Amino acid sequence: MCTSYETSEYDRFEAFSVFPRPKFQYKREIYKDYVAPIFRRGADGFSTDPATFGMVPRNRIPPGVKVFDTMNARSESVGEKRSFSGAWKKLQLCLIPCQTFYEPNYELNPTKSIRWRIGMASGEPLAIAGLWREWEEPEGPASISFTMLTVNAADHPLMKRFHKPGDEKRSVVIVHPNAYADFLSSRTTDEARSFLNLFPVDEMGAEAYPLPPRKAPSKVPESNENPLI
Repeated sequence: MCTSYETSEYDRFEAFSVFPRPKFQYKREIYKDYVAPIFRRGADGFSTDPATFGMVPRNRIPPGVKVFDTMNARSESVGEKRSFSGAWKKLQLCLIPCQTFYEPNYELNPTKSIRWRIGMASGEPLAIAGLWREWEEPEGPASISFTMLTVNAADHPLMKRFHKPGDEKRSVVIVHPNAYADFLSSRTTDEARSFLNLFPVDEMGAEAYPLPPRKAPSKVPESNENPLI
């Protein structure tokens, strides 16, 4: 399951020529509830819109309900799960542009993962299949959130190498550039599902990319110390 990824740089959006360049700010690395660009198709053509990562943002979870993650949606059950079924049945499809995405690798130590980054062997940006939904806001236009669709990766030479030992192997769905428009234009869920396939391993690249070490917290002066000296 992918819970973080690196967005495409603004000056690399020529790879997505069908879609407008984003006109809003976003961070380079995207985590849960971060705003990022997504591509959609509407009545007036294609659009590039700001949306938060995770179908149900943290601030939309009712008080008293345990926080749950919705960054990924299983393609096999997407039409049955409450968080995703409405968007899936309405064909609220999107593409998530990114440069690379991150997955945990446990091959060296079954109890401690090393972060890997995965992308195209060519170094070109890629787009991941997803779903979006709207949320009404008290003031102003509705906000948008999104999730990534995933498929079983047990037989994929690269993607089966990630996640904890014993856990099901899953992979996001990388859509071929020549299928961007067709995927977003799907007229039935069966048609949309036909695009949800594993990407050819010989067109992918991956490498270990550990998180940088955390900085030690600054020392807090003791009560008898003068922090200005």
